Amino acid sequence: MFARRLSIERVDSEGERHPCAIRWIDNFAMRNFTNDAVFDDTLPVGDGWLEAGSRVPLERLSAAMEDWFRRKGYLKAEDRLEVAEIAATGANAGKPEPTP
Repeated sequence: MFARRLSIERVDSEGERHPCAIRWIDNFAMRNFTNDAVFDDTLPVGDGWLEAGSRVPLERLSAAMEDWFRRKGYLKAEDRLEVAEIAATGANAGKPEPTP
């Protein structure tokens, strides 16, 4: 079901990328907050990482997450959210980097 690995990053006004905290992603992923069945096929994995099923539309997910993060105060006015699918290659394909 969770065939895709997605990177979830906050991009600040300087263009620097920061992995979104898992608590932000987990907060969004709870259905009782989004109330949208299409996002049921998502699983927060770690800071900056989300697994998703093939039926989850990336553009819709990105827009809904950015809206939710702004309403919660996680993103500043000058920040933007970037959601990108990570291509699976090599022995560590699909495994998140350890969070320091």
